Amino acid sequence: MVVLNKIYTRTGDAGDTALGNGDRVAKHSARVAAYGTSDELNCTLGVARLHAEGELDTALSRIQNDLFDLGADLCRPDMEQDAEAEYPPLRVIDGQVSRLETEIDAMNAGLTPLRSFILPGGTALAAHLHICRTVARRAERLAVELAAAEAVNPAAVKYLNRLSDWFFVAARVANNGGQDDVLWVPGANR
Repeated sequence: MVVLNKIYTRTGDAGDTALGNGDRVAKHSARVAAYGTSDELNCTLGVARLHAEGELDTALSRIQNDLFDLGADLCRPDMEQDAEAEYPPLRVIDGQVSRLETEIDAMNAGLTPLRSFILPGGTALAAHLHICRTVARRAERLAVELAAAEAVNPAAVKYLNRLSDWFFVAARVANNGGQDDVLWVPGANR
């Protein structure tokens, strides 16, 4: 259980922050950039949810919770020491990735196949989900960059990769099942 009695601690005033294992790193480190961007994505998703209803809102709520799991995973670098940790570290698991794949397949089954690229837009929810998609791609790039230098849970990277696909398909669903998709017309304004 997390207890936050005091919001400011002054411990980061010199430009460093604590990771989940207690190590201190610069606030501009690759690890902080990766989990910070997953937090940004969660906030962006919160705005998207202002336009969501029903099953789609329920799924977005699940993803918001997963993004906190992802942030907890990315902020703890010592995966090889997980077994010795005082409490079991929270890690994204392959089952979370599989759930996204199942949901993508289910949503996509009701959509007409694309014959063009889609411009971000259509309904308000679809436009916000496209923003979520691009922030998820950035979070993925940062996680991959981090993984090139330090240990990163492979399931966390896979989750971000699937999540951007999930947002793309969900944006089509939010565009009245793809009927309000805004299609790219190559060279239309030459």
